[in-house]
Parts: sequence; C-alpha cells; structure tokens
Amino acid sequence: MASFNRVILMGNLTRDPELRNLPNSDTQVCDFALAVNRRWKDANGGDREDVLFIDCAAFGRTGQTIGESLTKGRPIHIEGHLKFEQWEKDGERRSKIRVVVEQFRFVDAKPASAKSGSAKPAGRNATPAKRNGNGRNTRQPRSNGVEGELVGAGQEIPI
Repeated sequence: MASFNRVILMGNLTRDPELRNLPNSDTQVCDFALAVNRRWKDANGGDREDVLFIDCAAFGRTGQTIGESLTKGRPIHIEGHLKFEQWEKDGERRSKIRVVVEQFRFVDAKPASAKSGSAKPAGRNATPAKRNGNGRNTRQPRSNGVEGELVGAGQEIPI
C-alpha cells in the first residue's frame, strides 16, 4: 500500500517558540503553534474566514534557528510531516496530530532592532551594488537566510 505524509503550511506564530533540550540528550526541540487562515466567499457573496491552530515541533539546528529568530505574530513557511501523539492524563486517553518541521523559510524580513534605529530591510547592504560597463550588478547575490531560503533541508529528525 502506497502512502505519503507531507505537509506544507504558511501562517503566523500564535505564541513565542519554546526552545528546550530533549531529556537525556543534547538535541534541542522547538515547540510552537501556527495560525493558518483560509478566506472564501459564501453563497451570498459574503466574506468568510476559517482559522486553524496547528501545533508544530522542530528539532536540532532547525528548531534552534526558529526558537532564536522568531517571535509571536511572525509569519513562517514550513514543510514537514504529520505525527500522531497519544498520552494519558488523569486516566483519560488523549491524542493530537502535530507537524514535525523538516525545513522552513522566513517569510518576512527580520524586523529592525530598536537599538540600531535602522529601518533598512534585512539582507541589504549599506553600499550600492557596483555596476559593470553594461549596467549590470557585478556583486554576486548573497544568501543570508532571511527571506525565502530553505533551512533544515536534509537534516536527521530524531523521531
């Protein structure tokens, strides 16, 4: 029987990420929740909106980066797989489905620090690009992991 477990979501963090170490291990895990909105028009032409709140976990360097870089309200694009979790609390069986993040992208530019007073977008150089004789940039594009770059691809996840 064929199966496929892949999730791609983009939404806003509903709380600050919680970064911790797994018991008896140096592996870090970052727990956070995403709010994902869906908008549509109903039969009468009225605007409707549905919001899903999704628990997520990221491990290792991926989790550390999310925990140190993002705060409540920031948007993020994640890719991963679903994991079914069960436990017992007060004699009652409980369960939930969580997204295990394998890779992610920063969606917005990192907000400017209040201390620096700089309102320049993240990832931009202070000096203009040098141009060659035909008017094209001579500087190589640089990736600093701020916007659109996949982070965490190919890493082992300890689950």
